[in-house]
Order: sequence, then structure tokens, then C-alpha cells
Amino acid sequence: MDVGEAASPVQVTVLAADGSDVLAALQLGWRDFRRAPLYGMAFALVYVVGGWLIVAAFTLKGQLWWTIPVSAGFPILGPFLACGFYEISRRIEAGEALSPAAVFGVIARQRDRQIPSMAAVIVLFFLFWNFLSHMIFALFLGTSTLTNVTSSLVVFTTPQGMAMLVMGTLVGAGFATVLFCLTVVSLPLLLDREVDFVTAMITSMRAVTAAPMVMLGWGALIAALLFLAMLPGFLGLFVVLPLFGHATWHLYRRLIV
Repeated sequence: MDVGEAASPVQVTVLAADGSDVLAALQLGWRDFRRAPLYGMAFALVYVVGGWLIVAAFTLKGQLWWTIPVSAGFPILGPFLACGFYEISRRIEAGEALSPAAVFGVIARQRDRQIPSMAAVIVLFFLFWNFLSHMIFALFLGTSTLTNVTSSLVVFTTPQGMAMLVMGTLVGAGFATVLFCLTVVSLPLLLDREVDFVTAMITSMRAVTAAPMVMLGWGALIAALLFLAMLPGFLGLFVVLPLFGHATWHLYRRLIV
């Protein structure tokens, strides 16, 4: 279904997604991961190691509870290396050769285009979410004694602690939803075409509003599997990140004409 055209040097027509688009994107994403698993796992390694370092740093300080907001916001940083997944899928689709210089250099090659501007938007979201997580904790538990997480877990079972967890989860989910709507189509669009990042974000929002249930369901699926992937020491990200990185490219190709 034609939903309209975005104002851009290149006309962008947005189609409404349905369940078959999501299923096809997942199938093609899995195919691309199997075609080039080492590249996908190399990009995912950045986030796996990053997760280990974050947990280690806060554990050594005896403040493991701060990993809750950080871990919740960690997947938000995914689009920084998403261009690598998109480039792999783009090359497979176009029948172009995969080489380390082409794949790993894709981010550097975008430095004079619009993706750095999108990266700045994502960083601002991430920093603001971390600021709010501190504020929420202070509002609900600022007067509580919490010297070490290993001896103070009971604080989170109090009414104030439970309210803090609920509020933090809701606010974090709201941030993640808005960021998903702004980036689900915009990042692959910026890699693929010469459009400005504002137009790309508007186009991404239009893709979501054209089929909100399907697209938000897609976002919920990503969030759920990313959360599960982080539970076994972040090791699940080696599969989940490449799968959804490649699948996002193919969903973009089905929605943007």
C-alpha cells in the first residue's frame, strides 16, 4: 500500500508492512548470517566485550545495581555498528564480493554523509536515558541505605524499590520505542541513498505509523530476544545481533521503494 512520498532529492515511497514482510526479513537475515558468520560475529564481539567490561567495572566497585539501566540502554547503541550488517546484506543482495576492507570500513566511509548525525541523535538518547535513570533512582530510593548490592538487595523489594523498578522499566521502554521508530528504517536508508538524516527519521516514523502493530511487534521481538541474548553472559548477542542486523536491511528493502 502506498502511504506517500517523503520530500527528498530521491523520492522515497513507503509501503505498509505485514506479517509476511517480517517473516521474509527474518529468513533472509538468517541466510545472510549463515553466508558470512565471521563478519557478523566480529561486529557482535564489540558489544559482548563491552557488556563484560561494564559488568566487571560495576561489580568491582560493589555497585552491580547500576548495570540495570546501563544494560537496558546497551542495545540502543546497536545502530553504531548496524551499518556493518547492512553492508554485508547489501553486498550479498547485489552479488558483490565480501572483503574485510569493504565490510569493516563501511562506518569510516560514511563519515562525510549523514550517518554520523544519526549517531549523535542516538548518543543523546542514550545519555538522557542514563540521566533519567539516575533521577528515578534518586526520587524513589534516594534516602535508602544502599552501600553494597550484595548486602542491600532487600531495598528493591520494598514498595519504593518496586515502584522504582516499574517506573524505570516504563521510561526505558518509552525511550527505546521512540528510538526504534526513528531508526528502524532511517539507518539503512542513509546507507543506501543520499538523503538527509531528518528526512530519514521522518521516513522511518512513517513506516512505523503505516503499520504500527506490525512494526511495534517487530521492535518488541527485537527487544525480547536482545534481553534473552544478554542473560548468558552476553554470548547470545553473537547470534541475535547479526540476525536482526541483516533482517532489518531486508525489511527496509521491502518497505522503501
